[in-house]
Order: sequence, then structure tokens, then C-alpha cells
Amino acid sequence: MDKNQQKVPGRVCLTINGRQITAKEGATILEAARAEGIDIPTLCYMPGINEIGSCRLCMVEAEGLNSMLAACRTKVTEGMEIRTESDTLTSFRRTMLRLILANHNVDCMSCPGNGVCRLQELCNAYDVREAGFEGSRMEMEKKLPLLNDHPYLSYEPGKCIHCQRCISVCHRAAVNGTLSSGRSGTRHMVEAPFGPGWEDTGCESCGNCAQACPTGALTLKRRYGYREWEVKKVRTTCPHCATGCQMDLVVKGDRIVSVESADGPSNHFLMCVKGRSGSFDFVHSDNRLRTPLIKNRETGKFEPATWEEAINYAAGAFMDIRRQYGDESLAGFA
Repeated sequence: MDKNQQKVPGRVCLTINGRQITAKEGATILEAARAEGIDIPTLCYMPGINEIGSCRLCMVEAEGLNSMLAACRTKVTEGMEIRTESDTLTSFRRTMLRLILANHNVDCMSCPGNGVCRLQELCNAYDVREAGFEGSRMEMEKKLPLLNDHPYLSYEPGKCIHCQRCISVCHRAAVNGTLSSGRSGTRHMVEAPFGPGWEDTGCESCGNCAQACPTGALTLKRRYGYREWEVKKVRTTCPHCATGCQMDLVVKGDRIVSVESADGPSNHFLMCVKGRSGSFDFVHSDNRLRTPLIKNRETGKFEPATWEEAINYAAGAFMDIRRQYGDESLAGFA
């Protein structure tokens, strides 16, 4: 800390990569770094939801300490000097990625997560092309079936990296508690209720677990119908209720093929099943009304009309109400 720098109440002075900064008291090293635009890689971390430090990719070095610190779990302290990049850290992160790949099914070309996989992104960033190790879990996980009975979601155990993001989202954000962590022999596994009898598990089909998954292990089934480089995304608001959840329509060509939740002020990346899986199919439905309809008083049936006819009909009805009951008989909601 610069001797001339005044201590601000509630703030901590520290140095990251030779740069003096201040951070909120009680903040983690990761939060302090990201607030200053300093990147520290993470794979399992989700702010306020999953902060277990299991991936070990956020490890940093601190002056005066021989061991590394997990940036996502270590609180900042006054005068702390942190390094987020060094040859030692790069080598360590490459080793962690190789260990993860050793127990990961790397059929990336056919994976629905190809192009949006956080593991793939980090392996590219750290020039990791292969595991270099033989994982103990792979033979067991090859025998575990793809859980694909759910109408919207599927789970492939061989691609799961056990980051527990899906479990934390299900319990702490969606507050459903359907997913859980189990054991099979010496290994942990995610108990995903997407196999036979999924209807009796209490799963609400919200899909928040799939959006939280950093690989293609937990995925929306419709992702198999497109790849990230084939689509564009259009920000909009969910039409189903007054909550106002923000979402991105995923558009391939001239068709909406999926919906992804966005970081809106009312939903923060969360959505319900209606918003995620019931907000776009009707757009292309053959039963969708494409012209105004006016009921024929004689037959009692609705008949096609022009927009001008429909607007004039509605306006005339409003004017009749006004003449009969007065100005205060009409009200509008926007």
C-alpha cells in the first residue's frame, strides 16, 4: 500500500499483478480482480451459487506464502500482494485441465456443447490438446447410460466434470432440490432425474441446470439441432407473466430454435419451464392467427377481416360504450 494512500472505511488495499487496487472488505480475491477487469480462469464458480473451489483453476500466488490460494474462496486482506499469472500458475492450470480431460469424454465434434463449452474454451486458452493421463472413472462412466427419457433434458455422465454447478443451481437458485450428488464405488456422480420415471422426481423441467453446465453433460435436447456458430441471439422479454424475465431467442435462419435465459434485473439467468421451453414453438405454429377475426352475429362464427375493418369495429364498440355509459366507463392498461 502506498504510504500516501488514505485508508477508506470498508475498503481493503491490495496489489494484483503489481497494480494497486482497493476492494470491498470481505470480498474474495476473484471478486476484487474481476471488479478491476483482471481475468482469473474459473470452471466451477458461479457467484453466490457455487463457490466450492473444486476445479482449482482459480489458484493464485500470494507474496510471502509458499502455497497457492483459491481466488474464489480466499478473502482479501490489507496489503496482500497477488499474482494471477506466472509460469508456475500456467503449468499448474494446464495440469488441472489435463486431469479433468482424463475423466472426460472428449467427442467434441458431436457434442451439443461444442462452441459454448467452458472446458473447451480453457483448454484452447492454455494450449491443452490431450489429457496425458488415463482417468480411473472413464471405464465406469462408459457403462453408465445416457439419461434421455425427460422431454426436454438429457444427461451424459461421461461428459460430467463434477463441478456441481447444476446441483447448486437446482438447490440454491431454482430451490427445487431435485439434483443431488451420489457415490458409485470410489467416485462421486450427479444424480440427475432424467431417466425412466422422471415424472415422479419433482423435477420442474426449468432447465436452469442445463444452462449452468459448463460442458455438454447436461443439455437441452433441442441443442442437438443446431451449433453455436449457426445461430444469432435476439434479446427479448418472456411473454408469459408479469415478472419480466429477460431471455435470448436463438435464431437459426428464419426460425426460432431455442431460448436461453439472460441476466435480467428480475431473473438473473434463471427461467421457469414455460419461459425456457414454452416461449417459441407457437411462433411457427400452423394454428397461429395470421389475420383479424370478427364474429358474424348471424352464424356466431368468426370470419376473417382486414386490419382496417377490425380496428374500425373495435373503435365503434368503444364509442357505443362511451355514449351509453359516459367517459368514465372506459379504462386502459399499458
